[in-house]
Amino acid sequence: MSPLAPMDLEVFFNDPWWVVVLKALFAFVLLLLLTLFTIWYERRVVAFMQHRQGPNMNGPFGLLQSLADGMKLMFKEDFTPTAADKVVFMLAPFVVSIPAITAFAVIPMAGMVRVPFTDITTPLQVTDLPVSVLFIVAVASIGVYGIVLAGWSSGSTYSLLGALRSSAQVISYEVAMGLALVAVFLYAGSLSTSEIVAAQAEPATVFGVPVWFAVQLLPSFVMYVIAMVGETNRAPFDLPEAEGELVGGFHTEYSSMRFAMFFMAEYMNMITVSALAATLFLGGWHAPLPFNLLPGADTGYWGLLWFLVKVLIMLFIFIWLRGTLPRLRYDQFMRFGWHWLIPISLVWTLMIAVLRLGQREGWFSGRGFWFGAAAVFAVLVGLAFFGGKEEPKEGAEEPAAEEAGEFDAFAGGYPVPPMAGQVLPEFAQVLRGEEDLPPDRSPDEQPTKEGSEA
Repeated sequence: MSPLAPMDLEVFFNDPWWVVVLKALFAFVLLLLLTLFTIWYERRVVAFMQHRQGPNMNGPFGLLQSLADGMKLMFKEDFTPTAADKVVFMLAPFVVSIPAITAFAVIPMAGMVRVPFTDITTPLQVTDLPVSVLFIVAVASIGVYGIVLAGWSSGSTYSLLGALRSSAQVISYEVAMGLALVAVFLYAGSLSTSEIVAAQAEPATVFGVPVWFAVQLLPSFVMYVIAMVGETNRAPFDLPEAEGELVGGFHTEYSSMRFAMFFMAEYMNMITVSALAATLFLGGWHAPLPFNLLPGADTGYWGLLWFLVKVLIMLFIFIWLRGTLPRLRYDQFMRFGWHWLIPISLVWTLMIAVLRLGQREGWFSGRGFWFGAAAVFAVLVGLAFFGGKEEPKEGAEEPAAEEAGEFDAFAGGYPVPPMAGQVLPEFAQVLRGEEDLPPDRSPDEQPTKEGSEA
């Protein structure tokens, strides 16, 4: 693919002020309606997967269930804990919600459309920037401050632990998400969302079939999907609110509409990252095969239809994961991010950069390159399968239990689990007692105090 010629972004800055306000209002209403629909959509899909009915009483097919839930939360008691920092406690839900709404401003929902009852044509996108994708990533990362502040200001141990988990989680998976997007930038030649969509208007072909970046850059797409689930704190990565461990995590002490704002912000973030996936990897608002063969299938407001279909497909992935996979342990989650996802993203990004440079410089015309690439691939495969940890030799003695330092779980005032190599005092005594027994005697056969006196 030849480098993409820069588009004229001035079209986004020549609209009258009332058209900009109208587009912003349309984007906000669309995001709000999608949020209400996604809550119902998730309940219906999970109910179908679990052979249940799901919401079906409020409105046709239960479509008004989300509205009923909002009304219920509106009339619930709103209280503030005594130990909470009241100002920060009240502001935290807004810090979470506002970035989720702002990020949607640079998402292209359709191409050029005509404003109803006028002769003005404008892109169905609030605005665009030369670095729109970086703007979305930066704004989305601000939302984690709201979660951290909510957990800290609640004055609860469970809320604080959930906030700390969320900060570590966002730092870990934002790195992987950013690396997954680099390959798209290299192929599209731009960081503007509208230009990336334009780069997929006439996609490259594989075996004669037109494909988008989701196929050309399949590893990047898979890594982005994993990272976006971790970024939005959704199952199986919903560790900041793990009900089985932290009651409710960072929002344990929230109720009424302040809890509803956290709830809505989670779904808004889901919609935003799904819209970004549709924009960067699935051709944006352009029609898929075979509909793109029809003239005018994605012109005007028809592009909005294809955009919404792709967003709903990405939202289905969120729901499918929630209804299928159990929650990971926190150490497994962090190990997966740092030991697997980020290294693989780095290697893949380096490979794409070399590939793009090689295509530009004509490296692939000689046989020497392919022999060298095969050799490097063989070395990497060998390291992957044979470069792991050494197996312990037979007969090697394991460290005795008494050599591991005893651990005081209440030294800091709160009970905490022991680390590797540490043993709780009561268990250390049991382990020492088992090691002092003769080889042919089990712990159950150890004589008791009464029996020894007899």
